[in-house]
Amino acid sequence: MINVPGLRRKVVPQRSPAELDAMAAAGALVAAALRAVQQAAAPGVSTGELDRVAESVIRDGGGVPSFLGYHGFPATVCASVNDRVVHGIPSDAEILVDGDLVSIDCGAILDDWHGDSAVTFGVGTLIEADEKLSAATRFSMEAGIAAMVPGNRLTDVSHAIEKGTHAAEARDDRRYGIVAGYGGHAIGREMHMDPFLPNEGSPGRGPYLEIGSVLAIEPMLTLGTTNTKVLDDDWTVVTTDGSRAAHWEHTVAVTADGPRILTL
Repeated sequence: MINVPGLRRKVVPQRSPAELDAMAAAGALVAAALRAVQQAAAPGVSTGELDRVAESVIRDGGGVPSFLGYHGFPATVCASVNDRVVHGIPSDAEILVDGDLVSIDCGAILDDWHGDSAVTFGVGTLIEADEKLSAATRFSMEAGIAAMVPGNRLTDVSHAIEKGTHAAEARDDRRYGIVAGYGGHAIGREMHMDPFLPNEGSPGRGPYLEIGSVLAIEPMLTLGTTNTKVLDDDWTVVTTDGSRAAHWEHTVAVTADGPRILTL
C-alpha cells in the first residue's frame, strides 16, 4: 500500500482504557440484570415479570434501560421464547412453562455508555436438542470472541463464528441454522453503531480491529431454518418453520492482553 499522508485504514471504533472501564461498568449492570432474570424464571412466571426484574436491577444500579423506548420498543428486555429468535416483547399474558427455551437480550446505559448482552436458558427441564442448541450458540459466540485481536478484520470475527457453528455441528452430529440477516454491531455511546457484524462469511474483509475496538458479538442459531419473519407487533422475529432458536451475546473489546468481555 502506498503511504499517503492523511490516509488511514478503516478501523472498528476504538475506546480509551478509561472508556472501556466505563463500558464494563454498564456491562456489569446488564450481567446483573440477566442473572436476576434467570434466577426468577420458573414455570408460572410471566415474561412481563422478568422484564420488571431486569428494569429494577438496572435502575437500582444507577442505570437506564437502553431498550425501553428505543425506536418505540415497549420493554427493558427482549424476551424470545422457543421459536422466537429476537425482539420478543415481554407480556404478563405470556406464562412460562416447563421445557421452554428462553432467550433474554438486555441493554443498559450507565454514565452515557452502553452495555449489551444476551443469554439463553431453559425453564425447568429442557430436551437434549434444546440444550445442545443453546450450547452451540454460546460456543459460536466464544469462537467470535477469540477472534477479537489486533490486526484481524471485521469478517475474521464473522468467519470465526461460522466455524464455531460448524464445529458444534460436527460435535453434535446435526445441522444448525445460522439466522440470516441478523448479527452484531459496534457499540459505545450509542447502542447500535456501524459496522454491522455478520454471523458468517469469508474472512479478511471490512474494517480492522485495533486496541480499543469494541463489538457486540451475538450469534443466533436455530434447530432448522435460517429464515425468519416479523410478527404483526412489528418487533418479534420468529423462525418460519417453527423451529426453536437460541441467542447469546457479549460486548467485547480488543486489548493488548487479549479479548476483554465487558458484560461479565
